[in-house]
Amino acid sequence: MTTTIKLPLRSLNVEKVRDLQEKYPEAEISVDLNHDRHHASLSESGFWHIISLLDWTKAGDDEAVLRPALRFLTEGSVRHIFDFADILSEKLFALDGRIYAQHIGNAAWTRDKYFSVDNFLYVRACVVANGEQVFNQVLNNPSEMPKDITFEALIYLPSDAYELKMGKPYHYSPAFPIETYSNKDHWEN
Repeated sequence: MTTTIKLPLRSLNVEKVRDLQEKYPEAEISVDLNHDRHHASLSESGFWHIISLLDWTKAGDDEAVLRPALRFLTEGSVRHIFDFADILSEKLFALDGRIYAQHIGNAAWTRDKYFSVDNFLYVRACVVANGEQVFNQVLNNPSEMPKDITFEALIYLPSDAYELKMGKPYHYSPAFPIETYSNKDHWEN
């Protein structure tokens, strides 16, 4: 038999957990978070809209390039910041593979030389920062990866937006790992 208990998260504390453990000692718990009910999730098109706000007329000054997107994220809900981080992580994960790493210019992956995992992450961020059309082109044709160009700053956009909006440190793990070699299926021989 399943018993459903709904509690506001703010009421959950050590005493409440102990009480539930005493009442239901053999029970398993499942948590569904229904949060920010007044704001819908950030959609895929919403994500790409935020990316389209990057101001490339300020190229060379990463903070200035990101400023319009940062402003947009800080003016929205916290949920959208987390959703943005999740979608960004999904895009970076999709590009994490040997076939992409072999086409990034001088720092490309080869069996016999050093390969910078950080640089490859920043190249993948550059692909996403250039918008949906470029992302889809590269995803479908790895030889179109940017050559010898990166955009590391995009990776920090969600944390910067959160910290600016909330005034406290960002402690969020997005839906997908973004570190190089995380997408094991794309790195197998």
